Amino acid sequence: MSPEEDPLARSPLQRREAGVLLHPTSLPGSGPNGELGEEAFRFVDFLAEAGQTIWQILPLGPTHEDGSPYQCFSAHAGNTALIDLGQLVEEGWLDALPAKGPRAEVLRRARAGFEGCADDAVREQFEAFCRDNADWLEDFALYQVLKDRYEGAAWSDWPVPARDREPGFIEETRQEEAKALRQVRFEQFVFYRQWHAVKGYANERGIRIFGDLPIFVAHDSVDVWAQREYFLLDEEGVPEVVAGVPPDYFSETGQRWGNPHYDWERMAADDFAWWQDRLRGQLRLFDLVRIDHFRGFEASWHVPVEEETAINGHWVKAPGDHLFRVLHEQFDPLPIVAEDLGTIDAEVLALRHRFALPGMIILQFAFDGGPSNPYLPHQHTANSVVYTGTHDNDTTVGWYRELPETSRDYVQEYLGPSEEAIPWPLIRAAYRSVARLAVVPLQDLLGLGTGARMNQPGTTEGNWGWRFDWDQFPDGLAARVRRMTALYGRLEEE
Repeated sequence: MSPEEDPLARSPLQRREAGVLLHPTSLPGSGPNGELGEEAFRFVDFLAEAGQTIWQILPLGPTHEDGSPYQCFSAHAGNTALIDLGQLVEEGWLDALPAKGPRAEVLRRARAGFEGCADDAVREQFEAFCRDNADWLEDFALYQVLKDRYEGAAWSDWPVPARDREPGFIEETRQEEAKALRQVRFEQFVFYRQWHAVKGYANERGIRIFGDLPIFVAHDSVDVWAQREYFLLDEEGVPEVVAGVPPDYFSETGQRWGNPHYDWERMAADDFAWWQDRLRGQLRLFDLVRIDHFRGFEASWHVPVEEETAINGHWVKAPGDHLFRVLHEQFDPLPIVAEDLGTIDAEVLALRHRFALPGMIILQFAFDGGPSNPYLPHQHTANSVVYTGTHDNDTTVGWYRELPETSRDYVQEYLGPSEEAIPWPLIRAAYRSVARLAVVPLQDLLGLGTGARMNQPGTTEGNWGWRFDWDQFPDGLAARVRRMTALYGRLEEE
C-alpha cells in the first residue's frame, strides 16, 4: 500500500500518545469557575510529569446562561469568564483583586488601568490583535454591545434596524458606542493573550492542545446575525428547521438542539469560505480539533421548528465530501478528529476514511451486543482516539455502579482478572488499545463517581459545573499514569 493510499500516513495522529480530558472551567480556584491562571499552568505540569502529550478541552467560546460550551455567542470569541483576574493585578491594570462585585465592572476597571499605564509594546500588541482579528472581532463587539442594549434579547427579537443590520443604524451605533466596543475588543485581547500563554507553556513541554469544534452554531450568536445568508432562516431571522439527533443511547425522544441548519448550497457557492475561516480560527487556538457530530456532514437531522422533541425529524444530505476536499486543500493533513458516535452508517464511515480522519471509540459503549461490538478493544483500529468515556458520559465509576450484575460480570470477564478497582482496568484497556491516541477524563484518573459528571445529554440543568481539587489527587498518581503510558508504548522517547 502506497503512502497515498495508507490512511495512517495522512492521519494527524502519527504515533501512540496519551492524554487527559479536562475543560478549563473545571480547574480549581476561588472564582465561580476555573481560570487561565496558575492552576492551568500547574495542571500542565501534572500532564508533563504523567507523560501525557495531549490536553483535550471543550469549546472555549462565550456561553449562554446554561453554561454549555456547545451553545456559544461566537464561533471565534473566547469566554471571558476564563480570564485570570490575578494576572491583571500583576500587569498593574488593577490595584487589587475585588472581594466581590460584577465581573464586567472589574474588567472595565482593568481596561481603564490598561489605557492609563500599559507600556508601548503591550499597546501595540492590542492594536495588532484588533487588526488581525477584525474579520470576526468587529461584528462580535457590535453584537455584544447591542445584546446589552436590548437586555439580553435574542438578535431575532431586536428592533428591525438592529436585527437586519441596516447600514445607517450600524454606522450610527459604531460612533455612539465607541467606548463599549473598545471594551469588548480589550476583553478578547486579554482572553487570547492568557490562552496563548497557557498553550505556549504546554507546547514547550511537548503537550498539544486538542480542542473541540461544534458542527453547528447557536441561533442567538453573532455568526448567524452577521451572516444570515449561510443559514436556513425566514425573513425575520427565525429558523425554518432546527438541528438535533433522533432517539439514541442518551435520550428516548432524541435531542432537539435548536441550532439553525446551514444553507449548504449557499456555502458551496463561495467555496465554503465560512468554514475555511472557522477552521483557521480554531487552529490559532488549538493544535488538533475534534469536530462534534461529524455525521452531520454526510446527513443531518432536520426537526420542524414547532416540534418540542426531536422524534419527528428527517435526514437531509449534506455536501461533506465537497467541503472536506476544499478544507484538505487549505490544511494538509487535516488536523481533525471526527466525533463519529451515534447513528453512523456506511456513508459516514466512508466520508471519514476518505480523508483519513481519526474516529472515536468509547469503552463504556463496548459491553453490549456481543463480541462484534465495534467499541470492544479487539475491534479497534489504529487511526482512532479511544476514551473510557467523554464529557457526555457518566464517570466510569458511576457507569459501572449502574450496570446490571450480568453486565458487570461481562466487563470483568472481558477485561480479565485484576487487582485494580474500576476505573483502572478500563483505563488500562484504553492504553493497551491499538488506537493511536488514548484519552481519559480526569474524573476517571481520580476515581470519582457520578457526582463528578460533566454533562448529561438531553438535560439543560445541573451540567458543566464540575471542578476538581488538588486534594483529590492520590499520592503518586502522576508516576502511576506515566508507568502505564510507558508500558503501552505511549510515552514519547526522551
